Amino acid sequence: MDVRIENLSKSYGSQKAVDSISFDIKSGEIVGFLGPNGAGKTTTMKMLTQYMEPDSGKVWYDNKSSFDVDIRRNIGYLPEHNPLYEDMPVMDYLAFAASLQGVPDSELSSRVREMVKLCGLDVEKHKKIGELSKGYRQRVGLAQAIIHNPQILILDEPTTGLDPNQIVEIRELIKKLGREKTVILSTHILPEVEATCDRILIINKGKIAADGTVQDLRKQSEGKQLLQVKIDGAAPQLISDRLKGIPSVHQVNIIDPTQGRFEIQSISSEMPNREIYKTCVEQNWVLLEMIPFETKLEDIFRDLTLN
Repeated sequence: MDVRIENLSKSYGSQKAVDSISFDIKSGEIVGFLGPNGAGKTTTMKMLTQYMEPDSGKVWYDNKSSFDVDIRRNIGYLPEHNPLYEDMPVMDYLAFAASLQGVPDSELSSRVREMVKLCGLDVEKHKKIGELSKGYRQRVGLAQAIIHNPQILILDEPTTGLDPNQIVEIRELIKKLGREKTVILSTHILPEVEATCDRILIINKGKIAADGTVQDLRKQSEGKQLLQVKIDGAAPQLISDRLKGIPSVHQVNIIDPTQGRFEIQSISSEMPNREIYKTCVEQNWVLLEMIPFETKLEDIFRDLTLN
């Protein structure tokens, strides 16, 4: 099922959480939805699931407006905080969740068994949810999200609390589900996005800051250089201000003022190494280190969301 968002907006009082965003997601596509805390990710997901009504804009599901059709039976949703009934045994809870989602009584048992196996819950299936570790509770949340075989899967931080082995297993499960479903995945674990997602959307201050594959985003940053330098001989703020005055320097961050360490990002296609060295000589500063770093997804994310 395709999803199309048109000029979606939502405010809380005077604060605009989501500011007229638009994007498309095709069936069979896994999209990573990234952004810093408070950027508007969770609000957007709540509007996509019809849990929250937007102030303006529309969401289309296969060319049907969300205002005209109840789409919730076609959506599987794992919220960020994963609310569960802790007094219920795992099997009973999954049967209850399936029943709420309209799974026929004749299919309940088989669907519950299938989800237990698929999400790796077999060892803990007879325990009450309150007795499970955080990682296993997350698996129960994922199982309830997909038990009714939805066409759209919206996952808000799905690997929270999982150990590295469990993360790999859930990642593979998401990739498998993504072959036949539309998957929107929110996470702060950037390597997980690279390993799982076909495409990345980055939201910042309620607006879409980037949209494309990891390769697309890297191409946008092509030619930019990230340097870490260590300079002695003046106050860190003075050094930072002078470095910012170099035409080929895009951004300067003071990493460690006591050590005189700075992170410098160049503008596209221009390398500031020689100018940094000349500035140090002219100011009688001592350039102790200059270390280039390859641009990573973390660097691209930070560049798009720090300002």
